[in-house]
Amino acid sequence: MREGIISQQYIIFIVTAIIMGSLARILTIIQDYRQYPSYPNAYLINLITGVIAAGLGAVAVPALLTKNFAAVTFLSLAIQQFRDVRKVEKESLKALDNTEYARRGDAYIDGIAKTFEARNYFALVVSLVTEATMHIINSKIMWMNILSGIITGTVIFVILRRFSKGHSIGDIAEVKLGKIEVRDSELYVDDMFVTNYLGTDNSRKLVQSEGIAAVIYPKEEHYRITLDNFGQRQAILFEFCRTFGIKRYNYIRKEYKHGRIAIAIVPLIRDEGAFIETIKKTPLLENVKKSHALMKDPLENK
Repeated sequence: MREGIISQQYIIFIVTAIIMGSLARILTIIQDYRQYPSYPNAYLINLITGVIAAGLGAVAVPALLTKNFAAVTFLSLAIQQFRDVRKVEKESLKALDNTEYARRGDAYIDGIAKTFEARNYFALVVSLVTEATMHIINSKIMWMNILSGIITGTVIFVILRRFSKGHSIGDIAEVKLGKIEVRDSELYVDDMFVTNYLGTDNSRKLVQSEGIAAVIYPKEEHYRITLDNFGQRQAILFEFCRTFGIKRYNYIRKEYKHGRIAIAIVPLIRDEGAFIETIKKTPLLENVKKSHALMKDPLENK
């Protein structure tokens, strides 16, 4: 590559790397059961930032090879921009929290914002590795360079995706349908007290006839710590309220004796199977994850 002129080979390398990085970002914003991001504006924002991240990763290697170190400093600016995207995402979700059926909560919002920032790094790293691979191979046969870059970029994407994949409620707990019982003004789910706010005949009839309930059982004793976290319970409440809507009531209550969590709701849409599945798929928040192994007595192994 002569000074000031980009060769055809470099252009092909850069375009290939940008496409790979952009695809990595696109594949991570496919709408899932949480229905976020929603279209069209949120998709557009994430697509554009992903393409920009891919572009920065693609031009980093040619900049180094031509000793244009000033261009590499744009990577640090990109990181700052990604942090700003996280900040804007967090502020936006907090501003909308009051309009939801149930609040996401600060812990859930923080996790979503961090995830969106991290996925921009997916695009940057995949693009950078794809570009670097093609330069390392540097075969006279162009399609071999491109194929090598695509394979390496794909492998890196799969590794990053698996590394960043979080766990869900279904990984640490069993979720079963609960039996709703109304005693005077008190609501019970599988004999667990939930609330005493059912003071009218209409409220009692509504809950008994249209209510649905579930009970979460921790698979191990130490998982109670995670399920008892207020932010985690708030995320569970939000997910099924957002999915099925609320006609009137939504409650979530923990029981200290056995560590069970009771959930009761009068939804707009009643689907028992999807109700249980939604609770199981609720992601575990990063701020509640603990390593049980680190909590063991160090003298036990001596």
